Amino acid sequence: MQIIDRKIQLVAAVALTDIDSRVLITKRPDNKHMGGLWEFPGGKLENKEKAEDALIRELYEELNIKTWKSCLAPLTFSTYDYQDFNLILLLFVCRKWDGVITPNEGQDIKWVYSRELNKYPMPEADKPLISILRDYI
Repeated sequence: MQIIDRKIQLVAAVALTDIDSRVLITKRPDNKHMGGLWEFPGGKLENKEKAEDALIRELYEELNIKTWKSCLAPLTFSTYDYQDFNLILLLFVCRKWDGVITPNEGQDIKWVYSRELNKYPMPEADKPLISILRDYI
């Protein structure tokens, strides 16, 4: 058996949930890797960055909202072996933030009920999270 040495990529994502128990998803721009797919907001952890810090940074950069570590509840994770890297995706839930959600990077956003998440094409690493969110929310 040949062992392939691939980079491990850590990504933190968040299920922002509103008062109606809907979840916010964002659509990746067509010109980016996996463009056109829907995902939970978040992004890659920078060198020596904690997952909660990455989410606070990414939510401000991507959606113009502020939240706090105390408002980010770890829920679950998934892994997926992409061709060039192994992904570990950490999913948090957040019900409290400050500001009006504004897509700063031109991405589409949509509030959907967790039972409808499987209707949206998502990256492979996101798909296992759908059933957990359905049970949680």
